[in-house]
Amino acid sequence: MNISARAASIAPFYAMEFGRRAVALEAEGHRVIKLSLGEPDFSAPPAVLEGMRAVMDGRPLPYTSALGLPALREAISSFYRSQHGVEVDPGRIVVTAGGSAALLLVLAAIVDPDDEVMVGDPSYPCNRQLVETFGGRVNLVPAGASTRFQLDAALVESAWTEGTKALMVATPSNPTGTSVPYAELERMCAFARANDAWRIVDEIYLNLSDRTDDASVRSVLSCDPDAIVINSFSKYFGMTGWRLGWCVVPESLVPAMERLAQNYFLCASNPAQVAALECFTQESLAVCEERREIFADRRRLVTEGLAAIGVPLEVEPDGAFYVYVDVSRFGLSSWEFCERALTEAHVAITPGRDFGEHTAETHVRLSYAASSDDLREGIARLAAFVEQLD
Repeated sequence: MNISARAASIAPFYAMEFGRRAVALEAEGHRVIKLSLGEPDFSAPPAVLEGMRAVMDGRPLPYTSALGLPALREAISSFYRSQHGVEVDPGRIVVTAGGSAALLLVLAAIVDPDDEVMVGDPSYPCNRQLVETFGGRVNLVPAGASTRFQLDAALVESAWTEGTKALMVATPSNPTGTSVPYAELERMCAFARANDAWRIVDEIYLNLSDRTDDASVRSVLSCDPDAIVINSFSKYFGMTGWRLGWCVVPESLVPAMERLAQNYFLCASNPAQVAALECFTQESLAVCEERREIFADRRRLVTEGLAAIGVPLEVEPDGAFYVYVDVSRFGLSSWEFCERALTEAHVAITPGRDFGEHTAETHVRLSYAASSDDLREGIARLAAFVEQLD
């Protein structure tokens, strides 16, 4: 018996692979500084933890609607109103088992075999894998430092083909931590809309954006109400293992999303949904904002630390909790750099091949979701490591 060609050909998620290696080294007695995974060291806000304890009191926890608890969809709608200044009909919100499940349902709803989805390079690897799962083709468009490692309108227009069915953008981005300027995002979406293509915008890190101006936290829904938005409780709310996310889809897409959700997942976790209602209290939002500021402090620690050891950034991030670093000056591929950093310095980071092709061999991603103490220690270890490479 054989496994499917799909399963045989799919690439591993290298960030998870380096995380696995780090755990193995720890089991051998080494202290490893883990800067490879985008997982906040904060837990969910206290009120959310208390909400989970309360709901696990022995009461029945049946399946919810495939679209999610009505109260949670209402709360998410209110969040868009209060945090992003945009009205979103709760009926357009689909609660899912994490952001990945949201994207899977969206792509199942809109992608047929040979449909093309335009994605920037670098970008989050699982997005590409999900497109291909449904027989779609990924048009991977290189985006360099001159455009903040993001697509812009000129790149989109030049790479557009007759087969382009959807444009996928993440702002802020994993792995780069950079955002698309809002006016540029508006131009890209307008072009895709004029060409009858879906616009899929990953806003999972939007609420971790800098607050330098109002535009930095504006959802794409402000300029493109029919865009598809992917979001999650994992990052801003510190709930990675809770596996809870959502998407906002055009009204016409809701029936298809409901049927797909019924068949693929039945529904997201009932207790996680109930507890997540506590995310949207003033108390919990204040906690999350304090943590956003802590992440900004950690970013400064990392960017200044890397510059001091001779590894300056080409582009300063303005959201999420990642930096994307060119290590080619050391004469190693990104994979070799990460392997040696792990085995020799016991610092886990992620090679660029996770995120595309254009910068696969030259860049690495470092996550500053770890504690400030770990970040200082990690930079110190990397300093000693790169010194012996020169």
